[in-house]
Amino acid sequence: MAEKLRQAVTFLPLKDLRYQEKALQGHTWFMSSMYDTREEGFEWANNSEPICFEKAVVMRHNEGGMSRVRRMETYDYMRCKARAYCNVSLEDARINNKGLPGIGLTLFMRTGPRSFRNESAVIGIFEKECAKVEGCKLMVAYSNNLTFCEQVKLMSLTDILVSPHGAQLSNMFLMDRNSSVMEFFPKGWLKLAGVGQYVYHWIASWSGMKHQGAWRDPEGEPCPFLEDDRRCMSVYKGGKIGLNETYFSKWAKNVLNEVKTRKTVEVSNKSTASTSSCACS
Repeated sequence: MAEKLRQAVTFLPLKDLRYQEKALQGHTWFMSSMYDTREEGFEWANNSEPICFEKAVVMRHNEGGMSRVRRMETYDYMRCKARAYCNVSLEDARINNKGLPGIGLTLFMRTGPRSFRNESAVIGIFEKECAKVEGCKLMVAYSNNLTFCEQVKLMSLTDILVSPHGAQLSNMFLMDRNSSVMEFFPKGWLKLAGVGQYVYHWIASWSGMKHQGAWRDPEGEPCPFLEDDRRCMSVYKGGKIGLNETYFSKWAKNVLNEVKTRKTVEVSNKSTASTSSCACS
């Protein structure tokens, strides 16, 4: 798949020049422009001439003009095509041998920036809560070592996605509609990161998922400036994420019970096909 993309797509070093000098001022997706590198030898077209692409990828900034129904149909189509490409079949994973719906709880971990400070403890908390719910299966994966089709299969088996804030959350649309997302942030983001920190909340809504809220670590690396000084975001942006066992346990319990109830109703109504199957020839 990667080789096909290399042959079919030219990746351009795009940067929004409006924010190149003020990347920390409320626009988290441009923060990297402060530290980016540039490859020489690429010439852009004359700005006065129209640009034509044989193929294009529609990014989130182009979704604003789409109706909610059309947007949902688009995500359904992408999900369906990805599963078809990877030969992902979910028929055997929906119901266990007792006739109960399976619940996939996935901890999608990061390494380095915005990873959990005590990963094993976080896994233990969710493992404990998952064990209390019949049919729940805990899966732990890392966003940096999966092939495309491995990601598609993992997300297709996931009903509850637990993950720190980061690009790996873009995979959420590969889950069935109505699946849940639990997001985690390091210290300082709520006050300083701007509207960009809500992007995965938006994607969840656009793609038919349920964003179950976010936990924001009140502890973290000290900043040499006042905590509301925007320069502190350079400290907080890649901070480690701690844990609150009591909060995590209660949160996981509530989401698991909600998902179990929904999936039980779907099974009783034999409606799982409406959210998990597709026909995208």
